[in-house]
Amino acid sequence: MLPFLYRGLTRPLAPLVIVYLKRRRQQGKEDTLRFHERRGIPGKTRPRGPLVWIHAASVGEATAMLTLIERLLQARHGLEILITTGTVASADLLEKRLPARARHQYVPVDLPHWISRFLDHWHPDLALWVESELWPNLVLATRARGIPMVLINARLSAGSYARWRWCGGLIGPVLGAFAMCFAQDEVQAKRLRRLGVREVAMVGDLKAAAAVLPVERSRLVQLRGQVGSRPLWLAASTHAGEEEVVARVHRQLAAEHPGLLTIIAPRHSARGGTIEAMLAARGLRTARRTRGEPVTSETDVYLADTMGELGLFYSIAGIAFVGGSLVAKGGHNPFEAARLDCAVLHGPDISNCAGMVADLAAVGAAETVSDANSLARAVSALLADRQLRAERAAAGRRVAAAGLGVLDAVLLRLAPWLDPLAPVASADDPRQCLRA
Repeated sequence: MLPFLYRGLTRPLAPLVIVYLKRRRQQGKEDTLRFHERRGIPGKTRPRGPLVWIHAASVGEATAMLTLIERLLQARHGLEILITTGTVASADLLEKRLPARARHQYVPVDLPHWISRFLDHWHPDLALWVESELWPNLVLATRARGIPMVLINARLSAGSYARWRWCGGLIGPVLGAFAMCFAQDEVQAKRLRRLGVREVAMVGDLKAAAAVLPVERSRLVQLRGQVGSRPLWLAASTHAGEEEVVARVHRQLAAEHPGLLTIIAPRHSARGGTIEAMLAARGLRTARRTRGEPVTSETDVYLADTMGELGLFYSIAGIAFVGGSLVAKGGHNPFEAARLDCAVLHGPDISNCAGMVADLAAVGAAETVSDANSLARAVSALLADRQLRAERAAAGRRVAAAGLGVLDAVLLRLAPWLDPLAPVASADDPRQCLRA
């Protein structure tokens, strides 16, 4: 009953949503050229052949799907991929990194008419939903068309789980629309079962199998030349509130470690101006990457406010604080740092990546910090002890490499839905399916 009520309530909201999206576009928060995709109006032609649709919420989920997409296209030569997300940052990332036979569109807003347009055009043969962004109208409309759906890397935070328990009449039919749910861990599997999901498998966190972040060698050489032998550390994927902590840490450590360079790579590059103003107010001299400003001997903080270059900054840092963890954001993927030889630091809120953090902590490759003082102590110890830094980085690299097995488990579980669409190619098939 509740799903039908939800559908009826959302149907007349289209004019208000259009006004809201136009306002975001005027504010620079929406992609002007692809505005119509939010209304289900396609921006690309549907390819011939079987199409797998993957929906991921934003940058973190989209990044985790890139390796899955590449493996699918390498193994199944007749397959085509559509991936949808809801953020400009994720769209920019995917446009740069998607292989051939894969394309990106914005997910339509969860309004019935817009969803119908989207599904009428794309009519996917299989839908893979990632983690926990479940739009009721879109899920139920997809199921009504007989399109099989699998929820992969399923995760419900404690807060979301508590709220859904009170709304069982809505979440029950939505989760029941999935043929299978792949949970990140046993805690998530139990939550899904208690919400009424019948088919749940625990396969691990697919983010653990994300590919090594790309690094353009010429840029790495150039940046190393600018930095020289200065001591440095990186605060990666930071959110509002964390950059202030990082600024305090830099001021605490600058006297103890002469020439210290701090690199800040914010999670959302559009916040670069705000961060720069905050750093200037604290008397810190900043070079900003979006303006092409080089690191000089006068630079205190290098503001790496670009998209798609995080691998570059991990590669040069050696010490990485992974953000979203000192504020209530659940943390971000620590394996990205570990795979590029960084000793990992993080805050206490790691609910988005608890399994990966636990695996790193078990071998001493990651350390939890709680505030500016503990972060300063941890960074200082790693700056002062090259061997400690190398041992932690090596241990983290081994743990991160082991996480690649999660992808094999997911692909094996997906085979019953994929085999009828595009069988696995033989090893001697000469066709090439990915961009060079």
